[in-house]
Amino acid sequence: MMTFNDLPEDLVVEILSRVPAVFLARLRSTSKRWNTLIKDGKLSKKHSSNAPRHSMAIVLIDHKVYSVRSNLRGIHNSVAPYVNITCHFSLKEHLSNNYSTKVDIGHVFHCDGLLLCTTKDYRLVVWNPLSGETRWIQPRFCYKKDDCYALGRSSCNKYKILRQGRLINPSEERYVYNIVGEDLVINNSQERYEYEIYDFNSNSWRSIGVITGLFNPNITSGVSVNGITYWFDISEQFLLSFDFSTERFGSESLPEGDSHLALSVTRQGKRLCMLSTNYTYVTGTNVNLWIATKTSENTRAMSWSKFPILRGGVGLRYRCHFREGVSFFAYQVKEKIVVVSCHRPNRHSKDIIHIVENDKFIELDHHGAKPTHELSPTTRLLIYVPSLVQIQHGI
Repeated sequence: MMTFNDLPEDLVVEILSRVPAVFLARLRSTSKRWNTLIKDGKLSKKHSSNAPRHSMAIVLIDHKVYSVRSNLRGIHNSVAPYVNITCHFSLKEHLSNNYSTKVDIGHVFHCDGLLLCTTKDYRLVVWNPLSGETRWIQPRFCYKKDDCYALGRSSCNKYKILRQGRLINPSEERYVYNIVGEDLVINNSQERYEYEIYDFNSNSWRSIGVITGLFNPNITSGVSVNGITYWFDISEQFLLSFDFSTERFGSESLPEGDSHLALSVTRQGKRLCMLSTNYTYVTGTNVNLWIATKTSENTRAMSWSKFPILRGGVGLRYRCHFREGVSFFAYQVKEKIVVVSCHRPNRHSKDIIHIVENDKFIELDHHGAKPTHELSPTTRLLIYVPSLVQIQHGI
């Protein structure tokens, strides 16, 4: 009797290319053959074309990445929602002889199933948790504490890393302003930031220019949508973008009247969304969700749809949940928008993940990992779309 192992490899690849990536991950540990096949480039290319996209949430807590399992489907039928933080994704230390040594992660950025991680000691690594593939990125000169990074994809499906480094000495300004649009005004009195691109094919960094702090992206708030990275500028009045195909910044105004807190993506990772608050004397602090709609072909201006999610004011106890450092994701449940937010622990609770829906703030006593104390590093919740995409290897 023929078994699955007896099938021709081409047929196996065709079958597996239609299986969601999250289920393929479970096969890696069953045999060496499965592990090798999942890492194979032939399956990776077919899988990106054939398989449905299934997203999941992940969270960074105390320098470790965890998966977030939630059940919100019954929230409108008085079924209590739950969130479980479990399944620690282990990033192995490549410098240690002990392969079980884990790496502490300081910051994480997601693009197309790849995680760009800055370690606690400021090193840089690109990691696919699904396949286990990693690539440690060497700096042009040295790692710096203040350096920030983002990962993106060009129109020809080539991945690149953007580095932002602050220039302390004016004599370090070695490059021309060639990456800002005509609408960005250069002010010589502003702090200056140098930008470099890491090319995976050449395995090297190259400078692309210097811009002033006036339009400095708050790069730690960045998210990637369809390969383009978006940030708030430092004043949170503009939405900045970086196109990895043209290697240029763009900017446009944000909706007026709100204080903009955080950027995220929709559950499938295809649309940009934003969390904001506004304050009136009558209603107090209200919370809004904005979802980006199609971009104008002529002006490339982005339009937004507004969804009020918490009206009538935020109580004093919960006001700290909607401040700088909050992260979130949103999706639709039976024509209602549900926002799952994450914030730092406080004196009231170490529970960091909560739900906002239908003008209600729902505290969750979630299970699994939690920050160890109130002064734990900032937590970050984000949507992760597992894939078999391979990290490009250069010369």
